[in-house]
Amino acid sequence: MPFANFKVPERALSTGQKEDLVHKTTALFVEMFGENVRPYTMVLIEEVADGGYGRADVVFRIPEG
Repeated sequence: MPFANFKVPERALSTGQKEDLVHKTTALFVEMFGENVRPYTMVLIEEVADGGYGRADVVFRIPEG
């Protein structure tokens, strides 16, 4: 079963954008592995709380405004 796991900042994507991400990711897997994987493709979008992630010792936060 193809599986994609996206971690994004909380409230960074609208419902429509999440749906688009699911559709485009599924299409990518189908393109790579064939139509038979479509019913088994799993796309998980996890929202990470603001300040709950970082890189190179820098904690990321969504700017106000």
